[in-house]
Amino acid sequence: MAANAPTRIDDDLFAAAKAAGSVMSRSAAQQVNHWARIGMQLEASMSVSQRDIARVLAGQGSYDTLSVHEQAMVRAEWDERMTAAREGLDLTAELVAAGESWIEADEQGRTVHRHPTGAAPTAAKNGRTTKKATAAKKVAAPSVEKPPAPAGASGRRRSAHPAA
Repeated sequence: MAANAPTRIDDDLFAAAKAAGSVMSRSAAQQVNHWARIGMQLEASMSVSQRDIARVLAGQGSYDTLSVHEQAMVRAEWDERMTAAREGLDLTAELVAAGESWIEADEQGRTVHRHPTGAAPTAAKNGRTTKKATAAKKVAAPSVEKPPAPAGASGRRRSAHPAA
Protein backbone atom coordinates (compact mmCIF):
# COMPACT_ATOMS: atom_id res chain seq x y z
CA MET A 1 0.00 0.00 0.00
CA ALA A 2 1.37 3.41 -0.95
CA ALA A 3 1.90 5.99 1.74
CA ASN A 4 -0.02 9.22 1.50
CA ALA A 5 1.89 12.48 1.56
CA PRO A 6 0.05 15.72 2.22
CA THR A 7 0.04 17.89 -0.88
CA ARG A 8 -1.32 21.38 -1.45
CA ILE A 9 -3.28 21.96 -4.64
CA ASP A 10 -5.12 25.01 -5.95
CA ASP A 11 -8.74 25.42 -4.91
CA ASP A 12 -9.95 25.45 -8.52
CA LEU A 13 -8.11 22.19 -9.25
CA PHE A 14 -9.59 20.59 -6.13
CA ALA A 15 -13.11 21.71 -7.13
CA ALA A 16 -12.62 20.33 -10.65
CA ALA A 17 -11.28 17.04 -9.25
CA LYS A 18 -14.21 16.78 -6.87
CA ALA A 19 -16.72 17.32 -9.70
CA ALA A 20 -14.97 14.97 -12.15
CA GLY A 21 -14.35 12.37 -9.45
CA SER A 22 -18.00 12.22 -8.42
CA VAL A 23 -18.95 11.18 -11.96
CA MET A 24 -16.39 8.36 -11.84
CA SER A 25 -17.06 7.38 -8.18
CA ARG A 26 -13.68 8.71 -7.06
CA SER A 27 -12.81 11.06 -4.25
CA ALA A 28 -11.13 14.36 -5.14
CA ALA A 29 -7.77 12.92 -4.02
CA GLN A 30 -8.28 9.81 -6.16
CA GLN A 31 -9.17 11.98 -9.17
CA VAL A 32 -6.05 14.14 -8.74
CA ASN A 33 -3.94 10.95 -8.54
CA HIS A 34 -5.67 9.65 -11.67
CA TRP A 35 -4.93 12.87 -13.56
CA ALA A 36 -1.31 12.83 -12.34
CA ARG A 37 -0.84 9.29 -13.64
CA ILE A 38 -2.33 10.25 -17.03
CA GLY A 39 -0.01 13.26 -17.23
CA MET A 40 2.97 11.14 -16.25
CA GLN A 41 2.16 8.62 -18.99
CA LEU A 42 1.60 11.36 -21.57
CA GLU A 43 4.95 12.95 -20.82
CA ALA A 44 6.69 9.59 -21.05
CA SER A 45 4.86 8.62 -24.24
CA MET A 46 6.87 8.26 -27.40
CA SER A 47 3.90 9.65 -29.35
CA VAL A 48 4.30 13.01 -27.61
CA SER A 49 7.13 15.23 -28.77
CA GLN A 50 8.45 17.28 -25.87
CA ARG A 51 10.57 19.24 -28.35
CA ASP A 52 7.51 20.27 -30.42
CA ILE A 53 5.61 21.21 -27.27
CA ALA A 54 8.55 23.32 -26.07
CA ARG A 55 8.70 25.08 -29.46
CA VAL A 56 5.00 25.99 -29.27
CA LEU A 57 5.34 27.20 -25.69
CA ALA A 58 8.29 29.36 -26.77
CA GLY A 59 6.22 30.84 -29.60
CA GLN A 60 8.36 29.20 -32.27
CA GLY A 61 5.97 26.49 -33.44
CA SER A 62 2.35 26.09 -34.47
CA TYR A 63 -0.17 24.75 -31.99
CA ASP A 64 -2.30 23.45 -34.87
CA THR A 65 0.43 21.05 -36.02
CA LEU A 66 0.50 19.24 -32.66
CA SER A 67 -1.35 16.01 -31.98
CA VAL A 68 -4.43 16.06 -29.74
CA HIS A 69 -2.34 14.80 -26.80
CA GLU A 70 0.38 17.39 -27.37
CA GLN A 71 -2.23 20.15 -27.59
CA ALA A 72 -3.66 18.99 -24.24
CA MET A 73 -0.22 19.28 -22.67
CA VAL A 74 0.27 22.77 -24.12
CA ARG A 75 -3.14 23.88 -22.81
CA ALA A 76 -2.26 22.56 -19.34
CA GLU A 77 1.02 24.49 -19.38
CA TRP A 78 -0.71 27.65 -20.62
CA ASP A 79 -3.25 27.28 -17.81
CA GLU A 80 -0.46 27.00 -15.22
CA ARG A 81 1.34 30.03 -16.63
CA MET A 82 -1.82 32.15 -16.74
CA THR A 83 -2.71 31.18 -13.16
CA ALA A 84 0.78 32.16 -11.98
CA ALA A 85 0.58 35.47 -13.86
CA ARG A 86 -2.86 36.28 -12.38
CA GLU A 87 -1.69 35.46 -8.86
CA GLY A 88 1.24 37.84 -9.31
CA LEU A 89 -0.99 40.79 -10.25
CA ASP A 90 -1.62 43.62 -7.82
CA LEU A 91 -3.61 46.04 -9.94
CA THR A 92 -4.67 48.09 -6.92
CA ALA A 93 -1.04 48.87 -6.07
CA GLU A 94 -0.25 49.67 -9.70
CA LEU A 95 -3.22 52.04 -10.04
CA VAL A 96 -2.48 53.76 -6.73
CA ALA A 97 1.18 54.20 -7.71
CA ALA A 98 0.10 55.70 -11.05
CA GLY A 99 -2.42 58.01 -9.34
CA GLU A 100 -5.29 56.49 -11.32
CA SER A 101 -8.88 55.98 -10.17
CA TRP A 102 -10.71 52.78 -11.02
CA ILE A 103 -14.17 51.27 -10.92
CA GLU A 104 -14.99 47.86 -9.49
CA ALA A 105 -17.80 45.91 -7.84
CA ASP A 106 -18.04 45.83 -4.04
CA GLU A 107 -19.01 42.79 -1.97
CA GLN A 108 -22.71 43.35 -2.74
CA GLY A 109 -22.07 43.67 -6.48
CA ARG A 110 -22.57 47.45 -6.59
CA THR A 111 -20.34 49.54 -8.82
CA VAL A 112 -17.98 51.77 -6.84
CA HIS A 113 -15.32 54.28 -7.84
CA ARG A 114 -12.00 53.81 -6.05
CA HIS A 115 -9.53 56.67 -5.62
CA PRO A 116 -5.75 56.40 -5.38
CA THR A 117 -5.74 58.91 -2.54
CA GLY A 118 -7.56 56.45 -0.31
CA ALA A 119 -10.69 58.60 -0.26
CA ALA A 120 -13.83 56.70 0.60
CA PRO A 121 -15.28 54.87 -2.40
CA THR A 122 -18.25 56.54 -4.04
CA ALA A 123 -21.20 54.62 -5.38
CA ALA A 124 -22.49 54.79 -8.92
CA LYS A 125 -26.16 54.61 -9.86
CA ASN A 126 -27.36 52.94 -13.04
CA GLY A 127 -23.82 52.81 -14.35
CA ARG A 128 -23.44 56.62 -14.06
CA THR A 129 -21.34 58.50 -11.60
CA THR A 130 -23.32 60.22 -8.85
CA LYS A 131 -22.95 63.93 -8.17
CA LYS A 132 -20.98 63.05 -5.04
CA ALA A 133 -18.59 60.89 -7.04
CA THR A 134 -18.23 63.52 -9.75
CA ALA A 135 -17.48 66.21 -7.16
CA ALA A 136 -14.95 63.96 -5.43
CA LYS A 137 -13.20 63.12 -8.68
CA LYS A 138 -13.21 66.54 -10.37
CA VAL A 139 -12.08 64.77 -13.52
CA ALA A 140 -13.93 65.06 -16.79
CA ALA A 141 -14.98 61.74 -18.24
CA PRO A 142 -13.84 61.09 -21.80
CA SER A 143 -16.56 61.92 -24.24
CA VAL A 144 -17.88 59.17 -26.42
CA GLU A 145 -19.33 60.37 -29.66
CA LYS A 146 -21.43 58.31 -32.00
CA PRO A 147 -20.02 58.50 -35.53
CA PRO A 148 -22.34 60.24 -38.00
CA ALA A 149 -24.45 57.98 -40.18
CA PRO A 150 -23.39 57.84 -43.83
CA ALA A 151 -25.38 60.02 -46.18
CA GLY A 152 -28.60 58.34 -47.23
CA ALA A 153 -28.48 55.80 -44.41
CA SER A 154 -31.89 55.02 -43.01
CA GLY A 155 -30.78 52.81 -40.17
CA ARG A 156 -32.24 49.74 -41.86
CA ARG A 157 -30.17 46.72 -42.74
CA ARG A 158 -29.37 46.31 -46.36
CA SER A 159 -29.47 43.02 -48.15
CA ALA A 160 -26.12 41.51 -49.04
CA HIS A 161 -27.55 40.68 -52.45
CA PRO A 162 -28.10 43.43 -55.02
CA ALA A 163 -31.64 43.91 -56.19
CA ALA A 164 -32.35 42.35 -59.57
